[in-house]
Amino acid sequence: MPKTGNGEKPKNLGVAFKRFVSTLKPWMVPIIFAMVLSVGATVCSIFGPKVLGEMTNTAAEDYGQAVIEAGGQVPDSETLGAAISWGKLGQLALILIGLYLVSAVLSYVEGVILSVVSAHYAKKMRAELLDKISRLPISYFDKHQFGDTLSRMSNDISTVANTLADVLSRIITSLTTVIGILIMMLTISVWLSVIALVAVPFSLIFVGLVAKKGQKYFRSQQTTLGNLNNIIEEDYSGQAIIKANSYEANAIQKFNQTSNRLYEVSWKAQFFGALAFPITHVFTNLSYVLICVAGGRLAIDGKLLIGSVQAFIQYVNQFNRPITEVSQIAANIQQTLAAAERIYDFLDEPEESPDPVSASEISAIKGAVGFHNVNFSYDKERPIIKDFSVKIQPGMQVAIVGPTGAGKTTIINLLMRFYDPDSGYITIDGVPTKEMKRADVRKLFSMVLQDTWLFSGTIEENLKYGKTGATHDEIVRATEASNTHHFIESLSHGYRTMISEDSDNISAGEKQLLTIARAMVANPPMMILDEATSNVDTRTEQLIQDAFAKLTHGRTSFVIAHRLSTIRNSDLILVMKEGNIVEQGTHDQLLAQNGFYAELYNSQFADAE
Repeated sequence: MPKTGNGEKPKNLGVAFKRFVSTLKPWMVPIIFAMVLSVGATVCSIFGPKVLGEMTNTAAEDYGQAVIEAGGQVPDSETLGAAISWGKLGQLALILIGLYLVSAVLSYVEGVILSVVSAHYAKKMRAELLDKISRLPISYFDKHQFGDTLSRMSNDISTVANTLADVLSRIITSLTTVIGILIMMLTISVWLSVIALVAVPFSLIFVGLVAKKGQKYFRSQQTTLGNLNNIIEEDYSGQAIIKANSYEANAIQKFNQTSNRLYEVSWKAQFFGALAFPITHVFTNLSYVLICVAGGRLAIDGKLLIGSVQAFIQYVNQFNRPITEVSQIAANIQQTLAAAERIYDFLDEPEESPDPVSASEISAIKGAVGFHNVNFSYDKERPIIKDFSVKIQPGMQVAIVGPTGAGKTTIINLLMRFYDPDSGYITIDGVPTKEMKRADVRKLFSMVLQDTWLFSGTIEENLKYGKTGATHDEIVRATEASNTHHFIESLSHGYRTMISEDSDNISAGEKQLLTIARAMVANPPMMILDEATSNVDTRTEQLIQDAFAKLTHGRTSFVIAHRLSTIRNSDLILVMKEGNIVEQGTHDQLLAQNGFYAELYNSQFADAE
């Protein structure tokens, strides 16, 4: 199974950003409203230093006037207290408190709105990915790791959603702060503003270089995390096999290798993401020192009031803060875009070809199946099925046998339209399956596979999987016919017994019997049994055979089996070898031919002896 390489070069994150913005369209109204609140909150906070500087200027003017009135002497506290305009200072203080209070309220409401948008975004994207999974061809799941797909649905979406509110809020606040403070600084002193602005281009240049360097590590981090999730999922679900083969040390080594790779790319990503902050801090501190010296000189020369210098220094601190914050969130932005890019890559995966607009339907299914010169290969280089043709009459039980790799399961994949033939076609009651909707084709069959699949839920819920509207009486009739009613009733809660995620509270044979009962509840026109008795004991195999005989009675059915003793009563046996039907007939006819089937059957009989 191919794996996504960790050394993959970063793609166009600008495209990912534009697409990310386009996915926010359903919530543009609340986002814009939150942006307005953010701007309002920032503007209120921007006027704070101006009001504080005005308070300082007022106090300084009153103090200077008191010194003049005292003949150039330092006035006593009583004289100074009488000289200060406490009423004006009180008004300014109330204005200052009001500005900061309004700013806090607006920021809180903005945060709540963006948090709600973030939650809705995560919900929508998970729904889109799940819907995408339903439209993907089986070939995708054959070629991609489960853990990587799971990581896109969980880790990547969480990364984007969790940083959405924080990053968006900080970007809006930073831009508003920079513009607003720049205007306020220019109104105080143009020369001091020029000194403050000198550091900006240098900071942006270095931040851009560092961000570009860190992009590939952030994308590699998300990819490696997907690989690690896949290893964890495999090790967890395969613990019995790992322990049985004493493979623990190798499994741990494999995990550690991927974990170490994740550690390596993660610290590099965080290193380059965090490197922007100290770089910008150096330039902003240098400009801060120059402003303090120049501002002090202007105040001494009487060109600026001391309160104005104080306000400008506060503005410089606030002006540098957004630049510093942008460098800090640069890492989050890169990680978010890398995660978003992986999500969009998944959403862009090729889907199953669309069903025909005027799809054919079969009103009364009989069950005649035909393969007409079918050719197929998975990788287009190694043919699996070559010029395959056969006609199957309604109600026949058809067994497909042959060595591993002969193409037995591929026949079923083509029949169910999990794949379409490269050439040739398949018909059901004379209607080509390509002219039918995939869902309509698949509804004609129920499958009982070697790898039983039961989901977490009650036994009755599992049995109704193929027919959600089935009544309890229908379910009981199916379980009685499939020899499962007795063992279900013997369980503590009967049909309401909960089945665990891995169904480890019932035996393998019981699981298989339940899948047959599930197929009986669905009551399909045709049946597929793929290696369904290969992992059970002889007694359970007989129960399964009896249940399957009832299930297939009167239905066209396809049986794939390695145990040739289980298909001796089949109406037709197709013997496959290297993608071709080399023999066909009944069991007795094929033995009489003394060909490849007889060789397979006799070798199994000799093994049994």
